[in-house]
Amino acid sequence: MTSELSAPLGRRRARAAKAQAGKTPLRLPIARLAMGGIALLLASVALRVMLVETPDGGRPFVEVAINTTTEGGTMLGTVPDTGLATIDVGPEVPTDGSGSIMTLDAPGSGLSSGDGAPELIADSRTGIIADLSEETEHGPIPRMSATGQRPFDLYARPSIGVAGAEGKPLVAVVLTGLGINPTTSVEAAAALPEGVTMAFAPYGKDLAGSAAAARIGGHELFLEVPLEPFDYPDNDPGPDTLLTGKPPRENLDKLFSVMGSFGGYVGLINNMGARFTASGADFGPMMEELGARGLGYLDDGSSNRSLAEQLSTANRVPFARAQMTLDANPTRADILAQLTALEEQAKSNGSAIGVISALPISISTLAEWTQTLESRGIVLVPASTLMK
Repeated sequence: MTSELSAPLGRRRARAAKAQAGKTPLRLPIARLAMGGIALLLASVALRVMLVETPDGGRPFVEVAINTTTEGGTMLGTVPDTGLATIDVGPEVPTDGSGSIMTLDAPGSGLSSGDGAPELIADSRTGIIADLSEETEHGPIPRMSATGQRPFDLYARPSIGVAGAEGKPLVAVVLTGLGINPTTSVEAAAALPEGVTMAFAPYGKDLAGSAAAARIGGHELFLEVPLEPFDYPDNDPGPDTLLTGKPPRENLDKLFSVMGSFGGYVGLINNMGARFTASGADFGPMMEELGARGLGYLDDGSSNRSLAEQLSTANRVPFARAQMTLDANPTRADILAQLTALEEQAKSNGSAIGVISALPISISTLAEWTQTLESRGIVLVPASTLMK
């Protein structure tokens, strides 16, 4: 370093020139290139806006019309589409085809169209009241209205003939397993009197249409919820079965999936579930949800270990338990014998509930039995009439 500094000026300059000649760095006008790129980008954007009709990137799109009316089944298609009907907290749906606005009263509500009752809107094709539905990822599921009105009360059917029953025995019959075969469901709704309650499984083609057809035909509806039996999975009630030992959120997610399958029902009825209904830790959250949403629960009576009555009382859930299964032996003679036993129980206790499956022999035998029921002094009522 000392020799370098003490070297004559000419020698130092010669050495610097030699080094510079051996290694010359490449210098690029980076700032100018950047400014040019920005200008080019701005020019291309301006040209695109001027020449392209939509600046959304040219992505393909299509405009579709959204129709919120539920597609109907065979029977539902015969009902005139009258749009919306205004009801005063009432479960009835206008089906006279007039297309006019109608006000209807809820049985037992104490409210009439002149009492200032809040107006609720029901679709006249499906009977669904918008204020009683909550939109979820599983579709609309029932809930209480903003004013605390319950689906159990507003979707319940009037107790046909009860006003003039004068102490006559009351019988409710719940037809289960509907919805899986749409043809059977529609034919059953047409063949059976309005007093027969209908329970739909959450599976099947055009389930919403079949359920709406039954409701418009005058029948009260229940939703079957698949619950774990003791021999699960050998005996499996369906893909959304609520299981013991699972986190409550997982079971509630399955419950909401089932509840979104169709609308207009007053409550749920179990499909199997002897193990599940015996577990308070698992059954409790489900019953709590039903109470919060204003739905009822009907126990089919298949398990003596069910905690349904205790949990329904704790959660203010309208409840009843069926006394007998009417077609355990699906023959005409055996079914008629069970129906006669149901009558006798109603005479002894004042009321009785029976459940029967949607087998062709069961439906035809039930239809035959109902034709002479009035002559024997028995009143057929919807199941909700006999629920606490």
